[in-house]
Amino acid sequence: MNNPVDEKAGLRLSPAGAARVEALVAQYPTKASALMPCIWVIMDEVGYVSEAGVDFLTEKLELTRARVHEVLSFYTMFRTEPQAEYTLQVCHNISCHIMGARPIIAHLEKRLGIRLGETTPDGKFALEGVECLGACGLGPCLQLGKHLYEHLTPQKTDDLLDSLRKGVVPRADTDREFPSGGETS
Repeated sequence: MNNPVDEKAGLRLSPAGAARVEALVAQYPTKASALMPCIWVIMDEVGYVSEAGVDFLTEKLELTRARVHEVLSFYTMFRTEPQAEYTLQVCHNISCHIMGARPIIAHLEKRLGIRLGETTPDGKFALEGVECLGACGLGPCLQLGKHLYEHLTPQKTDDLLDSLRKGVVPRADTDREFPSGGETS
């Protein structure tokens, strides 16, 4: 499949996305090893992995649907439904909790006018609590896609929200790069 398009189910990747998938499949010793980076390609382009995306991944990587769903459901950064434009995931596990995650969550709830687990009426922001972002010494922290914002304060979260409202994703403290051949979202 040179152009990963599933006409009947609706998954369409740009030519650049298709090329990234092909490069990833070629890069790994086994096709299955490319699963997470290929999920990121779909997430970068579509925002979530639909059932059409699952079908594409099972065919392209010669995996079972169960294996693809295992990975999609295990990691909090992967989505299987359309999402808000910006999903803010705040770690509230023990380390971040001790370092002030609860006041940060309360501040974000107040600023966004939503509760944890909700999406703003305009679909721009969703606020989620997550168990661990693997940055225990940098808390409290928040993940936005592949961007990690560390040592959060109310002012830092306000600056982040103001920037996102203008359509600008500010420079993160850490960008989690994956071998997907390029840019982060």
